[in-house]
Amino acid sequence: MIRTHTRRAVAACAAIALVVAACGDDDDAENTNGTTESVAATTGAAPATTAEPAPATTEGAATTAPASTEAPAGTTAAPGTTAVAEPPTGEPIKIGILTSITTNFAPWGLQVRDGAQLAVDDINAAGGVDGRPLELVIEDDQNAAEEAVPAYERLLEEGVVAVGGVISSTVGGAVSPLAEQNTMPTFLVKSGAETILTPDSRYVFRTCLPAAPMTAGPIIEYAQENGLSKIGAIVADYPWGLAFKGSIESAVEAADGIELHLETAPVPETDFTTYLRAIDEFGPDLLVATGHPPGGGPIIAQSNDLGMEMPVIGAYSPWALVMGGAGDIAIGRYADFDCADFQDSEYQDLARRFLEMSTDNDFMDDDAIAAYGIVTMIAQAVAEVGDDPAAIGEWLHTQEFDLPGYPFPLSWTEWGEIAAAQPLFSIVGEGPAPEGLNNAGTWYPETLLLPSPLEPYDPASA
Repeated sequence: MIRTHTRRAVAACAAIALVVAACGDDDDAENTNGTTESVAATTGAAPATTAEPAPATTEGAATTAPASTEAPAGTTAAPGTTAVAEPPTGEPIKIGILTSITTNFAPWGLQVRDGAQLAVDDINAAGGVDGRPLELVIEDDQNAAEEAVPAYERLLEEGVVAVGGVISSTVGGAVSPLAEQNTMPTFLVKSGAETILTPDSRYVFRTCLPAAPMTAGPIIEYAQENGLSKIGAIVADYPWGLAFKGSIESAVEAADGIELHLETAPVPETDFTTYLRAIDEFGPDLLVATGHPPGGGPIIAQSNDLGMEMPVIGAYSPWALVMGGAGDIAIGRYADFDCADFQDSEYQDLARRFLEMSTDNDFMDDDAIAAYGIVTMIAQAVAEVGDDPAAIGEWLHTQEFDLPGYPFPLSWTEWGEIAAAQPLFSIVGEGPAPEGLNNAGTWYPETLLLPSPLEPYDPASA
């Protein structure tokens, strides 16, 4: 059952440039930019060819937003103006960020951290929420369940009103029971294993990556539309990879004229030559790396070395990470899904400001767009119903949000699945990228397809 939704536009707040404060390295060090670091943060993203382990925070600047944007409810800045609001001086509203700041999922987590901080800076520059400033409390889950659970518990002790930023399916599975037990709204950014949500889930919300059973359909649709009948796939041996494995096997079984050869590799794998040779003998028309998030760059580079020239579909991976591993050979060949519309003017406005404030990111990916949206939704919820987490969770279920940079309106089923996900399918183009939107090169994603809304996965059907 999907509850009634009320459309509410949520976009960037109008504000002037803020002074960027450096992120502290000491535990619980209080920064001047509205962030409490609970762990030591890394100073850079993981190398593009580094894989991530299986199981297992921030600077900001704001400039004037477009005249069409709105400040979240409860803030004091008028949309489209450059007036400086009165600095918020009330009791801080703490928002927890649980993501991978270190380990090999850092390229995703650093996007989350800085996207969330940009939203905090924008909202605080606009006067905060009812005169209260937002403050991030950031925990590094280290892409490990045994680290994520105590980190989540520390966030609860800090008095956060919500938690967002989860990337790994391993972490999502470990903390989702805690979210329900504590009636704490918790937002997944990637973390797509379908077992994370149950029919009784009410406080866990997907925001970017839909459940794994929903992800293979658009790939099969793409293959059929382009006359591709033989698909080779590499998946990682952890919850997301195995969930995607089941998804693509079911989708191929239900499709006419499609064959599949699938290889399973460890998550830390960086040399995919043996797996690729086995797939090459199959003679694929399409190579799918969606089930192995850290492998996108190495897979496309190593397949090229083997003379495999078919298109490669990625795993909702950071574009700069993949391009750093694959280089120009990915242009016109590597395609991926995103919850960001890179052609959208609101995305481009956010991206320019994001790259001005971020020292660890060279491109604004959908993880940052999702994190920006999470913070703006939480801010609006607090303005509407106060800072009680349970009330925030209940209110979110009644809303539909038009988030800046998103390709589709965001709302949820009663169990927290995205109600009408439309992951944008893009291919890397040679560019040049619009000015100020890519510090990692001249390439730029080009839109291939915005699919029809996906039918939400219902865990009750499992």
